Amino acid sequence: MAEKRPLLLSLYRAAAQGVSPLFHVLFALRSRSSKEIPARKAERFGTSGHSRPGGTLIWMHAASVGETMSILPLIEVLTGEGHNVLLTTVTVTASELADKRLPDGAFHQFVPYDAPEPFRKFLDHWSPDLAMVVESEIWPCLFDEMKRREIPFVLLNGRLSDGSRRNWSRIPETSRYIFGCLDAVFAQSRADAERFLSMGCKNVEVPGNLKFDAPEPVLDETALSVLKSQIGDRRTWLAALTHPGEDEIVFETHDRLRQEYPDLLLVLVPRHPARAPEIAQAAGERGLNLAARSSADPVLAGTDVFLGDTLGEMGLFYRLAPVTFLGGSFVDVGGHNPVEAALAGSALITGPKVANARGVYKDFWNRGAAIRVGEPADLAAEVGALLKDAAGVRAQTETARSLVEEGRGALAKTQALLKDVLSRTGNGQRAEPEDEKST
Repeated sequence: MAEKRPLLLSLYRAAAQGVSPLFHVLFALRSRSSKEIPARKAERFGTSGHSRPGGTLIWMHAASVGETMSILPLIEVLTGEGHNVLLTTVTVTASELADKRLPDGAFHQFVPYDAPEPFRKFLDHWSPDLAMVVESEIWPCLFDEMKRREIPFVLLNGRLSDGSRRNWSRIPETSRYIFGCLDAVFAQSRADAERFLSMGCKNVEVPGNLKFDAPEPVLDETALSVLKSQIGDRRTWLAALTHPGEDEIVFETHDRLRQEYPDLLLVLVPRHPARAPEIAQAAGERGLNLAARSSADPVLAGTDVFLGDTLGEMGLFYRLAPVTFLGGSFVDVGGHNPVEAALAGSALITGPKVANARGVYKDFWNRGAAIRVGEPADLAAEVGALLKDAAGVRAQTETARSLVEEGRGALAKTQALLKDVLSRTGNGQRAEPEDEKST
């Protein structure tokens, strides 16, 4: 008999089921800002137009681009072993990345809304042999639905901050139940593992952080050569993966830096390319001449800003500039993975808000592999100092690459752990939930 569901979770499920009609309104609103794809609406409600492939099916859920990038090497390993892989994400940008980068044997769907009926339909259709969620994707209805099925359920590359642990600890009965839905946790660090154990998780392993096993970012050598010839000997800096609120900081910093370097070029790459029109408008209002990568605009002598409004070209953008400010770190989005920049050889500067990868950043900051800027007003001074210190840039990038190399190995360890899990799975036949259609 299934473990009794806590009252708070039952109330959550009932509320999620009750507001499900409003998901249609939410979808319409998000579609207007290109955060959803109208033609794929059914996927968000648990319905797919694709059949389940024969053989072993592994479902992996990653929220956005960063998490997707971290598991692409593992997906390649799993498909290479003959498994089918279903990747679900929340964001459109992650789906676009998946379309470009998924190997044969892997395919993408949007994850359903976290309500009982969408996930029941989703799991009934796909019936995965193994299900994995990445990092900190803890969704109550999903976890509860998985608990009632004979499908191994793993948290992959798991992380749990002190703040999240404290929040979950305020509802101990519910948190024990939800974290107990997991059959195994593969944690990024020993500290994360201890926090998961304190939440009641079982079978907690520490293979390490998959983000360190990322390959060097893809590079179009021809495009790099063309752009470098256009830029010439101009000093250049990069603001990468920026969010609303950070573009203004970057423009202010650029204005200050141009007082010393009048021909300075800013390469600006927003986290979401759909924001390109608003960034172009903001640049124009400041009197800055902008060239857009998506339009194949050349970088001319009078170009002030080169806008990287494409997907899958971070390897190109990082290699255009010796110095990078990595966004998501002055606003409350948790920062972005610094490994790609480190592998591409660009010296890193970040803001302080990097909760999504704090352990990685702590090592980078302490070892001199990145510079932490506490206030936006100080960004110009740090960028300017690196622009005139080629030896310092070289030392910092060499240290960053060494840190990444030291951190590698999680992929092989995770692969071995998954082989053990897969060896204990059945033939993919699901067990129907014991509570049938109840909420």
